[in-house]
Amino acid sequence: MKARLNRFSHRPLALAAGGAALAFLMVTAPASAQQRDPAYAAARASGQVGEKTDGYLGFPAAPSAEVRHMAEDLNIKRKAVYAQKAQANNATVEEYAFTAGCLAIARTVPGEKYQAPDGSWQTRGAGAPLRDNRCP
Repeated sequence: MKARLNRFSHRPLALAAGGAALAFLMVTAPASAQQRDPAYAAARASGQVGEKTDGYLGFPAAPSAEVRHMAEDLNIKRKAVYAQKAQANNATVEEYAFTAGCLAIARTVPGEKYQAPDGSWQTRGAGAPLRDNRCP
């Protein structure tokens, strides 16, 4: 039971290495992703989608079919990257996705939506976002 509660703490080196690689990718990828897909940038800026603690996009309010499809497509692509990076860093997909979620939430800008550790949707203000205490 104790191992279950601490499932993210037993692989700190793998997650740290993965987090560093993911941080590099996420610093360079968001700008290019938003340039390629103005619909994503608009949905994110308007609060129709937000970053979840599990590393995927979520919906603070009921989305249109268009926004849902776009976010689901991006989540499929994220999961593929997470699976590849997790394998390379000897971590599970869930562990890697969690770390990615921490970094994505930290990267939000004022006005964007994100999921707080308690599961509630928050709007990023001028200060740092609320993040899980297990975040790197």
